[in-house]
Amino acid sequence: MSDDETVGGIEPTLRTYGISVEAVDTGDPLEVTYMTAFPGREVHHGEIGRALNALIDRAEADEWEPVRVEATVVRSPGDPLGTWAAEPEWFEALIDYEISETEFSTRVLETLTHVDAGAEGPTP
Repeated sequence: MSDDETVGGIEPTLRTYGISVEAVDTGDPLEVTYMTAFPGREVHHGEIGRALNALIDRAEADEWEPVRVEATVVRSPGDPLGTWAAEPEWFEALIDYEISETEFSTRVLETLTHVDAGAEGPTP
């Protein structure tokens, strides 16, 4: 499989996992913008999990070489809700059973920021 096929499959894979992709830049870092199906005040953790599972599954199938992931979650185009990130080392450690799914998720959630958090204080 060529690098173009490997990288180009990320958007359809995310969509298969129920992620409403608005934009993908498949460089390093991988930048993903998606529209949430839960347009409340906070980024939905289950939606983050689905996006990450799509990438983990591709990495486990040797269809994606992990790079830093920077995700922006929007309520609608131009209306950001929050951001989160994941490091390539975290994907590799998870796949190699060096960290648990819980540890992986905790690391990602520690990067989570909400646009509205400034008005309400830090997100717990």
